[in-house]
Amino acid sequence: MIISGDALIGGQTVKGTGAGVRAYNPATQQVIEPEFRTVDAAQIDRACRLADEAFDTFRALSDEKRAVFLETIADQIMELGDVLIERVMAETSLPRPRVEGERARTVGQLKLFANLLREGSWHDVRFDKALPDRTPPRPDLRMRMIGLGPVAVFAASNFPLAFSVAGGDTASALAAGCPVVLKAHFAHPGTSELVGRAVVKAVEICGLPAGVFSLLTGVGNDLGIELVRHPAIKAVGFTGSRGGGLALMAAAAARPVPIPVYAEMSSINPVFLLPQALKNRAEDIAAGFAASLTLGVGQMCTNPGLVLALAGPDLDRFTAAASQALAGGAACSMLSPGIAGNFARGVNQLAEHTDVKTLALAPQAEGKGAPAFFVSSADAFLSQHALQEEVFGPASLLVVCKDVAELRAVTDKLEGQLTATLQMDEGDLEAAQALLPVLERKVGRILANGYPTGVEVCSAMVHGGPFPSTSDGRSTSVGTGAITRFLRPVCYQNLSQALLPEVLRDNGSAKWLRRDGELTRN
Repeated sequence: MIISGDALIGGQTVKGTGAGVRAYNPATQQVIEPEFRTVDAAQIDRACRLADEAFDTFRALSDEKRAVFLETIADQIMELGDVLIERVMAETSLPRPRVEGERARTVGQLKLFANLLREGSWHDVRFDKALPDRTPPRPDLRMRMIGLGPVAVFAASNFPLAFSVAGGDTASALAAGCPVVLKAHFAHPGTSELVGRAVVKAVEICGLPAGVFSLLTGVGNDLGIELVRHPAIKAVGFTGSRGGGLALMAAAAARPVPIPVYAEMSSINPVFLLPQALKNRAEDIAAGFAASLTLGVGQMCTNPGLVLALAGPDLDRFTAAASQALAGGAACSMLSPGIAGNFARGVNQLAEHTDVKTLALAPQAEGKGAPAFFVSSADAFLSQHALQEEVFGPASLLVVCKDVAELRAVTDKLEGQLTATLQMDEGDLEAAQALLPVLERKVGRILANGYPTGVEVCSAMVHGGPFPSTSDGRSTSVGTGAITRFLRPVCYQNLSQALLPEVLRDNGSAKWLRRDGELTRN
């Protein structure tokens, strides 16, 4: 398949009229053709209007037809074969096994939402029968969930497939019956076009309105703000920096009709090394931590950027083993020059901080990321908010606490996080119980004796957390719960059977039904 450098609007290829951008190979430092032009305001408007026109038709499809559509997208992505894999590798320098694994995850997410549609619980159907003899009488009330409307999705830089064009935000929005207008990420535009063409092909195969999906190309903040401000857009899905997420939130809130923004932004994912676990297996924990920190050159939103532990000889054993493992790490290409530059600045700031000591600093190189490990005190961490800032890449800060009370005090001051990890053994149960209520307030996913990198795509997964890890701590961007971001409830009072949606009729298609407060499966 030829990559043309075009946007995809209403099933047609469209050349932008604004500033141009080309992909950049992080490993070879070579520019990759072709040039992608930035779409203009009229092209953004057309994509949004077409999505709005497609909405009622698309949301009225049966669950089965939307499930087939998602599966067809998955099939079309697989049909791209090595063309897609090689383009991702060229634009990101990610190794083939990682790219193939991410493609499998992307396809798996689409199929997960197809299964959810067929299972039917997402409708959240509720019946409360009429009680005409009650005083006052109760009317017949029936409720279901429907899609919000067209969704603007912003592709992520660090997951060019699983959090991008056909990633989790797009899959969950389409499953909810919401057309998607997607802003491709400028760091992997060729990858985006290939996957975008696969989605467009699936739209054609399934006979859907062309406005169900559009892909916008280009660079600049104005493109994203223009998209979020468009009146046809009813919600936003975003994965990226805190600054970018906050800008979109401000634009969405300032609209005449504000809309929700579901932004995943920043997280340092604390790892707690509890005393008995350190005593029993300090060196093993250090090895696992080092592997997690350097996975994907640390470019994971769940990277363990903070370690919390009590002072003592067992922590010294961990520190020595982790420092040795990280100091020998190689500098590897990062996803983009921008990410590499921000990582270098973050590492330098920690290395030069008066209250921070460097434990391990592998040789750095321009455009690359190498492991960096630092240590500071609980007092310094509590008094200087800058030490909580995310350094996106293979860098982590160890905060040493005097006792469990100080450990809990540090935990209580943490910002919202995607994850928290407890390295614990039987003797740590009391300390873990003391931390757990705080962690439940602070994070979206709590792990025991694992590492936060690696997000299982399944129904129970939560990939979200309190602000600023996400803009709305009630949501998740991974797992079947992600569909709820793009749904809203509608109640029907005393409507005749002929007017009711099919899923709400007495003998309708609802597979799960909460009737008069009791949940049953039909």
